[in-house]
Amino acid sequence: MKVPAQGLPPRVRIHEVGARDGLQNEKTVVPTEVKAEFIRRLAEAGLSTIEATSFVHPKWVPQLADAEQLFPLIGELTGSGAVGDIALPVLVPNERGLDRALALGARRIAVFGSATETFAARNLNRTVDGSLAMFEPVVTRAKGAGVHVRGYLSMCFGDPWEGAVPVPQVVRVAKALMDLGCDELSLGDTIGVATPGHVTALLTALNEAGVPTGTIGVHFHDTYGQALSNTLTALRHGVTTVDASAGGLGGCPYAKSATGNLATEDLVWMLDGLGVHTGVDLGALTATSVWMAERLGRPSPSRTVRALSHKE
Repeated sequence: MKVPAQGLPPRVRIHEVGARDGLQNEKTVVPTEVKAEFIRRLAEAGLSTIEATSFVHPKWVPQLADAEQLFPLIGELTGSGAVGDIALPVLVPNERGLDRALALGARRIAVFGSATETFAARNLNRTVDGSLAMFEPVVTRAKGAGVHVRGYLSMCFGDPWEGAVPVPQVVRVAKALMDLGCDELSLGDTIGVATPGHVTALLTALNEAGVPTGTIGVHFHDTYGQALSNTLTALRHGVTTVDASAGGLGGCPYAKSATGNLATEDLVWMLDGLGVHTGVDLGALTATSVWMAERLGRPSPSRTVRALSHKE
């Protein structure tokens, strides 16, 4: 039953991360053709932004070592076709990654930073400020080429080594990322410890520091079952971009306490019930996640996928 709620945006854009953030955490390498079919099915289900892959060195993320082979297989989705014009962002770690992405015609990229020093050292082998210095030429060159740039910021609420992360610390790094020229900022609750009050405090502090709500996306993990409540809190603040992963795939390979991302189906079920438009066909999306779960050899962790697939 749809019961439109007051104080929520009429439409939310889902930034689908299952094909990148989800599959990079699989123990086995998914064949390139299966990845391409997964992305096509996600597009056919109505998702308009699908993060396709990563141009990180294969040594660090072997599951996505086929970026050069994958991207041409899904290139038709970026044109006006049966499923419309689909955005296919890719993650790039440095200028070499940017070169590889631009050579394949990527028009949307993302850089991946950290709000904490320990995670920056473990994930990027740099200090926080050192990673920002590494991103600066990437963002500058991408913007010069007319490419949209998203800045991911991980560990925005808690860090497994440092504990709770102070709001001012997150705001400093977030503002620095945006000052580099990023078009969009994704706030990552990498280990899933955020609660609604903390979400409101961070969003309010970012606004006070000059980061507009319209440039912010949220990326919640569900370790403590708070991902949907945190998302709803962000939407009430005015956020209209939410990261989610089909079937709840993914976690973080460098943060072992992290559980899966917010499942896209769970998000769509909630938003449909609130009368918030996403453009996503929940039935088609659920079927896609069931299809992928079969190829991974295990059931989907998404509660909505399990509930809807058991009905059939």
